[in-house]
Amino acid sequence: MKVLQSRQFAKAVKKLHSSQKSDLDEAVHLLIGDPMIGDSKAGDLAGVRVYKFKMAQQFNLLAYSYENEFLTLTLLTIGSHENFYRDLKQLL
Repeated sequence: MKVLQSRQFAKAVKKLHSSQKSDLDEAVHLLIGDPMIGDSKAGDLAGVRVYKFKMAQQFNLLAYSYENEFLTLTLLTIGSHENFYRDLKQLL
């Protein structure tokens, strides 16, 4: 499976501490194993899935898209719940 990341996702990862990055790595490995574990969104965010996980004792959301034909997982953005969906709409 090919894993891609958006520019916004890469910027957010650069700002994380090493312990946070290890939590994020675990979440990404779970998504690679089963890309359908995230919640599918509707409306403006159709085609996007969001996975909620714990990173450094705080819940975070990871937005991604999955193309079954090409076996491609695209990591879009990561963040806390505050303004997450608003920022995600602007990204798309």
